[in-house]
Amino acid sequence: MDLKRTYQTVFKAFIFALSFLYVHGFNYEFVTCGSSLKLLNAHHGVRLHSHDVKYGSGSGQQSVTAVDSSDDHNSYWQVRAKTGATCSRGQPIKCGQTIRLTHLATGRNLHGHHFQSPLSHNLEVSAFGEGGEGDEGDNWVIICNNQYWNRNENIRLKNVVTEYYLHVTGDTYGRPIHGQREVCAYPSPNELNYWQTTEGIYIKPSESPPGSQPVEDDDEHYKHYEHIEL
Repeated sequence: MDLKRTYQTVFKAFIFALSFLYVHGFNYEFVTCGSSLKLLNAHHGVRLHSHDVKYGSGSGQQSVTAVDSSDDHNSYWQVRAKTGATCSRGQPIKCGQTIRLTHLATGRNLHGHHFQSPLSHNLEVSAFGEGGEGDEGDNWVIICNNQYWNRNENIRLKNVVTEYYLHVTGDTYGRPIHGQREVCAYPSPNELNYWQTTEGIYIKPSESPPGSQPVEDDDEHYKHYEHIEL
């Protein structure tokens, strides 16, 4: 089975799981390796999104946008270790840690490079690679204020190659993706590049890191796969 077909199979299984899981006393507050989630731009209230539609300019790679809808299945991203590294499923992500975000539906990674973005003329952000494997442009640093990435905290993502921040200007596309917002990379931190986690399946660690709230679980089924706000 090729990598693209593998990711399509995994994505279908993920959506199937979302159809049956429900909230069950999950109060672990950190984002963990292996979790699949949506990212909400805190200023515009739109979710990071991708699809098998390529840019007509710039890199010509798969486009990354932001959408208003909270139930769009093309807005799920999996948290993974940086290129060439691994992380244990359920391991809390530290502030300052470098990660990849892999688009579940297509298996391509959130990617930064020095092409110009089509609307705002900042730097383009694309989805790149095959089967979750791309290059160093897929690496993003989590910028937050505590020891670990808290699910309720506004954070920024800074690309390792460009050193620009994942950003939403508010500019909107016409056809064929009418109404979707441009996602780009911006050179400095401001309120337009704050992000917060929302819906998803959050992988629980076997042990909580120092300073976390205890997790109480009465059901064996929820020791590894938890989610909130379907």
